[in-house]
Amino acid sequence: MRDWTRRRLLTAAISTVPAVGLGTATARAAVGKSRSGSGDIADTLRALPGLRVIEELPGAEPGYRFFVLGLRQPVDHTDPAAGTFEQRLTLLHTCADRPTILFTTGYDAVLIPRRTEPAVLLGANQLQIEHRYFGTSRPTVHGYPYLTIRQAADDQHRVVRLFRTLYRGAWISTGGSKGGMTAIYHRRFHPHDVDGTVAYAAPNNVDDRDDSAYLRFLDTVGSAELRDAVKATQRRILLRRTEMVRRYEAWAAAAGDTFRIVGSADKAFEIAVLRAPLMFWMNGKPVDHAAVPGPDATADELYTWLDRTAGLSLYADSVARDYIPYWYQLGTQLGYLAVPSSHLDGLLRYRDPIRPRSFVPRDIPMRFDSAAIPDVDRWVRRRGSRLLFVNGTMDPAVAEPFRPGGPDSRVLWVPGGNHHVSIEGLAPADRAEARAMLVRWAGDSGNF
Repeated sequence: MRDWTRRRLLTAAISTVPAVGLGTATARAAVGKSRSGSGDIADTLRALPGLRVIEELPGAEPGYRFFVLGLRQPVDHTDPAAGTFEQRLTLLHTCADRPTILFTTGYDAVLIPRRTEPAVLLGANQLQIEHRYFGTSRPTVHGYPYLTIRQAADDQHRVVRLFRTLYRGAWISTGGSKGGMTAIYHRRFHPHDVDGTVAYAAPNNVDDRDDSAYLRFLDTVGSAELRDAVKATQRRILLRRTEMVRRYEAWAAAAGDTFRIVGSADKAFEIAVLRAPLMFWMNGKPVDHAAVPGPDATADELYTWLDRTAGLSLYADSVARDYIPYWYQLGTQLGYLAVPSSHLDGLLRYRDPIRPRSFVPRDIPMRFDSAAIPDVDRWVRRRGSRLLFVNGTMDPAVAEPFRPGGPDSRVLWVPGGNHHVSIEGLAPADRAEARAMLVRWAGDSGNF
């Protein structure tokens, strides 16, 4: 699992947020010089109000420069008195006259100079936004009262308004999985901030009370033989629960880890077993499909398969604490899915252990907003334009996909694709259509 950088965020003494846009003649002059090619981009960035150049890092491809930035953002976009926090951004700059890709993972920022597929296809600049409450972008407020899809969308809106003073060409937003969801939520509340959106493998859990689409998908995906093999492996693992949990506890003890958030190694183990089919189909490749343990598998082989498939480290505190805001979002707005479990009757000990509440400390209140995602879904179906969804046919996360109804929008499917899809993986005709959409949105300025 990834190691997450830790540092204490500064709280602002001011009660108002700096105005977005260039507020000084110096800033306007710096942008003018940069756009004409006579100024240094680093000086231009330093002149933007509220923006801090943290560092410029090496490793960018030829023609690019890579910056880590910090932007002062409101904790609450509806109440300046709530203070501010510094949101981490990264910028891959090539030329102010090229298109700009607005990118988020939906989690912490990726601090390596890697271009997304749309940035590669368009030869574009790339501006990445770290999601609030992840990585170092954390308001110093107990719990997550300002972690909502609207607050995050407003973060992105302020970023776009500020950087459009420098990058005045086409803007296209993108992200995969939760990043794709975040990009769509931004469009719901600020539909004209960008000229188009590419969302990869973006789930759309419209009604959190109805998980039938996900259950049906997991009961029909792939071949019956492979589904049965995975289910049989789950049962064999649970039948050897005592020795498996003992090994899990020994691993945690050796690593100095604990299970205080989830509650126990035994519960964490059961969660991993239940989630194994979901993650198997989301992340698995044909080589993984061929490696499901058979009836003669040893305890070591079963444990190794479970760890490789479901990620046992995810549920121990050292990793689980970094994902508390993710589970909080699932438990308050985004919703989560159910998984098939009838084949495990008599072997389970906990009631609905994979619900988001299992991963959020009890002193952090959660109340589910059942109107949030249906509102986004209605906008996508009725008004969402210039939206491209790229999904995999084998990915249970998109069993309930977005269905855009506005102009210049498409849902394209990668045959046999899992949760890690790309435009390149589409069938030739669909790939050509997706590329044409990008070029059209970018004003025919792509690098094809």
